[in-house]
Amino acid sequence: MEAGISTTSTGMEQAVPELDTSFSRLAAGDVEALAGVYDACAARLYALALWRTGSAEDAADVVQEVFVRLARAGEGLARVRRPLAYLLRMTHNVAVSTLRGRREHRDVDTLLVADPGAGAEARFAARQAAAQLAKLPPKLREAVYLRHFEGLSYREIGDVTGVPTFTAASRYRLALARLRRMMGVSR
Repeated sequence: MEAGISTTSTGMEQAVPELDTSFSRLAAGDVEALAGVYDACAARLYALALWRTGSAEDAADVVQEVFVRLARAGEGLARVRRPLAYLLRMTHNVAVSTLRGRREHRDVDTLLVADPGAGAEARFAARQAAAQLAKLPPKLREAVYLRHFEGLSYREIGDVTGVPTFTAASRYRLALARLRRMMGVSR
């Protein structure tokens, strides 16, 4: 895992100050700070894990494993410059390992849900979009998720997924092009 993940002026650079403070305390050996790290970012890590695994149970297991690893990391955390990027990358890696271990693929149709307060038309559109998104290969779906739901730049997506910036951007653009074709939308 890369400790010095860099960011641009989008997504990860806007990290919650509480995360940076708690992470620094944790890196200095203050085990109590783990709770602050959890409070600051567990929901984001869970969302990524849910998106990646397609299972609420697996996502919870992934987040638990991330925090177990984090608690064991010790002094090595002092080298981490971008805590949120580090944690997203760790979550990505654990989720991928979980899927490989289970050797199964799950649908994402339950993951893209319209606001429960939205009208029937919006919920229907969300289900249609989710069905089309589910047809994309996992790497393309992940690029869409990280761009739209996490607000990451292409460089940040590359950092999280371990690919060059150009590859991250290509995956995203390819995903959008395929979605447009599947939905019959001309550009």
